[in-house]
Amino acid sequence: MSQSNIRPESMARINTPELANAFIEEQIREIRAQVGDKQVLLALSGGVDSSVVAALLIKAIGKQLVCVHVNHGLMRKGESEQVIEVFRNGLDANLIYVDATDRFLDLLAGVAEPEKKRKIIGNEFIKVFDEEAGKLSGISFLAQGTIYPDILESDGVKAHHNVGGLPEDMEMELVEPLKLLYKDEVRVVGKALGLPDKMVFRQPFPGPGLGVRCLGAITRDRLHALREADAILREEFDKCGLAGKVWQYFVAVPDFKSVGVRNSKRYEGWPAIVRAVNTVDAMTATIEEIPYDVLHRITDRITHEVEGINRVLLDLTPKPIGTIEWE
Repeated sequence: MSQSNIRPESMARINTPELANAFIEEQIREIRAQVGDKQVLLALSGGVDSSVVAALLIKAIGKQLVCVHVNHGLMRKGESEQVIEVFRNGLDANLIYVDATDRFLDLLAGVAEPEKKRKIIGNEFIKVFDEEAGKLSGISFLAQGTIYPDILESDGVKAHHNVGGLPEDMEMELVEPLKLLYKDEVRVVGKALGLPDKMVFRQPFPGPGLGVRCLGAITRDRLHALREADAILREEFDKCGLAGKVWQYFVAVPDFKSVGVRNSKRYEGWPAIVRAVNTVDAMTATIEEIPYDVLHRITDRITHEVEGINRVLLDLTPKPIGTIEWE
């Protein structure tokens, strides 16, 4: 690990707006010195790290930053729209939006094996991003949302951090302004930059997105049902105060149906599996207890509002023995 990738012991933990603003001003000077009048490319997923890097770079170099947001069709409800609203409309970012939904879902049709799904999503992301980068000229730098735990875990090898990885043969100099920060510090900086809470405090979300929560071979109707059920879960957790208390919560929908009754008629549908866990390091996880009145409300809404789902199940398995994600 190079000296530049080691956090100095004297570096104060960024836990106040004042410290965050001082960090921002320091990074603006360093970014301008590194970049000059050249352009910088960033894969903007909408996750915490890439969003904070984008906001910081926009503050430092404005339209010299080119953000590429690839919608692979596996985002949660409203997430790509939020990226456009915050960055293009709110921060006047130089944003390229690519709706590659059909491209990804066509490749995933009939693929049930989890690791194969992950590889398809990751490899196709690289191709789409590479194609967009190839359309641009004069790009000298590649920005990444590398944070300090990434460096510690990878021993400094960080060229493939972003969603699905980025092309390793890109001959660009890296810009990594957050590389000495921990996740909690990144959130404080994001708040100081004026990003909305829903983005700054966004819970961890796997790179393959809903692709690993739509269990088995992905179909468009089941993916749609999953996205709608997950949105209801998030909305109800927001209302009851669990959103700020639970580390990660989501819905998974398996590829099998059971018999139910709707409007006095036989109705076959998928189950929606609710999972809510708390963890410190993601190596172990405990189950969050959800009040029964909240569970009843979630169940009632999902089974009545989401076409194709007729049961709601609760996953009570800690880690170990279960992983946090199902796939």
